[in-house]
Amino acid sequence: MNTHAILLLSLGVGFSTRAAAASDDAVYTQQTETWRAQRLAQLTKPDGWLTLIGLHFLKDGDNTVGSAADNDVVLAKGPAHFGTVTVAANGTVTVALSAAADARIDGKAVLAGELAWREGARPSIVSAGTVSFFVIERGGKKALRAKDSGSERRTHFLGLDYYPIDPAWRIEAQWVEFDEPRNLSITNVLGQLEPAIVHGKVVFDRDGKKFELLPIDQGPGEPLFFVIADATTGKETYGGGRFLYADAPVDGKVVVDFGRAQNPPCAFTPFATCPLPPKENRLPFAVPAGEKNYRGGHE
Repeated sequence: MNTHAILLLSLGVGFSTRAAAASDDAVYTQQTETWRAQRLAQLTKPDGWLTLIGLHFLKDGDNTVGSAADNDVVLAKGPAHFGTVTVAANGTVTVALSAAADARIDGKAVLAGELAWREGARPSIVSAGTVSFFVIERGGKKALRAKDSGSERRTHFLGLDYYPIDPAWRIEAQWVEFDEPRNLSITNVLGQLEPAIVHGKVVFDRDGKKFELLPIDQGPGEPLFFVIADATTGKETYGGGRFLYADAPVDGKVVVDFGRAQNPPCAFTPFATCPLPPKENRLPFAVPAGEKNYRGGHE
């Protein structure tokens, strides 16, 4: 083969490689834009995080609930007297509703019932008009999480801001399975410690150095869940870190796409109880990818 033919061949190979890379980048950009649209829809849905209007811890025994000031639990909105929520010594939670509240339990017009709240089970929803509440447990204490589909945070939402899309932040990492699952204590924004299980870690290279991240186990069939911080945290991104999800390992590999790093609910509302990044997930470099801090704040 003569020199001219070799040159043409090399130029063709180079062009083909660049074209393939450009095509891959275009696909990644489209996929990221689709993900962003889905993220926005999920956040702004009628029962999404923007609808939170309160987090109220309950005392043992009877707790009167409503928007009137004479209640034990004073809601920001809703019927003046919703009813009474009772926490029994065995952990059972029941509610007796006021007839005047015109309330529902899971959409049914009943005046009393037991409220499901156990982790992993769908909680019972008590509602009246646009306002609803359900029972959660945090730090061993039961609380009512109140929502309003017409909340100002939802109706006046300012949108999401992102760094430019950059395929370089989609990283294929190695998955290292631990011989035995490890227990990790995660601190939430209330200062409470919550136990977490970690089955392994991802290991990836950046600027010639190796870094690791620990995903929190969320149960069978759930994606890997990371709570991360980096050099942008508290500056361009939310001070409490960001959430990142990844598919389960395949052939010892995990794709970690920092372009999908997202704000935790606490970036939008003071009534969420988000986990904070463990020290193992605090990266020493900046990650200018994914979601930036919410410009609307939540005060």
